[in-house]
Amino acid sequence: MFKKLLVAAGAASLLVTGQVAWAQSQPNILNASYDVARELFAAINPKFVDYWKKQGGEEPKIDQSFAGTSRQAQDIIQGKKVDTVTFNQVTDVDILAKRGLVNKDWAKAFPNNASPYYSTIAFLVRKGNPKNIKTWDDLVRDDVKLVFPNPKTSGNARYSYLGAWLYANEKFKGDEAQTKAFVGKLLHNVESFPTGGRGATVAFATNGQGDALLTFESEVVNIAKSDEFKAGGFEVIVPPVSVLAEFPVAVVDKVVDERGTRKLATEYLKFQYTKDIQQLLTTFNYRVHDPEVVKATASQFATVRLIDPTKVLGTWDDISGKHFGSNGVLDQLLAAKP
Repeated sequence: MFKKLLVAAGAASLLVTGQVAWAQSQPNILNASYDVARELFAAINPKFVDYWKKQGGEEPKIDQSFAGTSRQAQDIIQGKKVDTVTFNQVTDVDILAKRGLVNKDWAKAFPNNASPYYSTIAFLVRKGNPKNIKTWDDLVRDDVKLVFPNPKTSGNARYSYLGAWLYANEKFKGDEAQTKAFVGKLLHNVESFPTGGRGATVAFATNGQGDALLTFESEVVNIAKSDEFKAGGFEVIVPPVSVLAEFPVAVVDKVVDERGTRKLATEYLKFQYTKDIQQLLTTFNYRVHDPEVVKATASQFATVRLIDPTKVLGTWDDISGKHFGSNGVLDQLLAAKP
């Protein structure tokens, strides 16, 4: 009996050891993304798993992390083991590159400045658009209250800030004092500053705060069409002029080299450029680069003139230092009296 127990115990031990070994050998990566990307990557990841298996690879596990990208970048700097980043703010990838976590030439590793897709800032307003909001000018009126995330923690919100700045810069022909006054008024019209895009959506659509939500065009269209919020009758306003918002991706080189996941991580990001995924991205109302998909979905997107911040305000380092650094223009405008 004792020998039988030993044999059974040994077999159980081998079984457990085998399961642990399999779990450790199963390829997996952690992708860190922006706050409102949950549904998007819930759709992309299973498709990539199928693709990888068809290429002869073992079934991978794609883990996800969602938060404001500035927070994500800080977590990675502090030791969070992330294999890939799919962000909505170039500066947050640049921060990782400066810390030696990402290759300094990361933007050349994939097409279109390592941005598989892009968007812009649009406005979501309440049913019937009672405040008649159509352009950036309407957002600085005394009777209009806004909701968008905190630019200190959210790449999404930095684009809202930059959209307002670039519009005002054109409107006032480069007069910085007038541009600052315009953007300062817009900031002081903000009723709620959640830390991320999803929190801003909840504040506006569920909690009834504000007259307009500023966020990515993709997000406002998704909200307006979603079963969860459709009853609210929200309307999408895409201003005639807005900011180009790229969605950069990068392999976190230091982590993939430590974990041996470079090939899986690289193919995961390349996969987002495939025609199938470019088409999928348009169903989430992102603008894409694939020529055939662009042509097929042209009627889906509003006509808007997009301004690239780096063509007007300098490099992203210049923009980040002047506007979003400690005691930068953003801090000064937030601290000023309305």
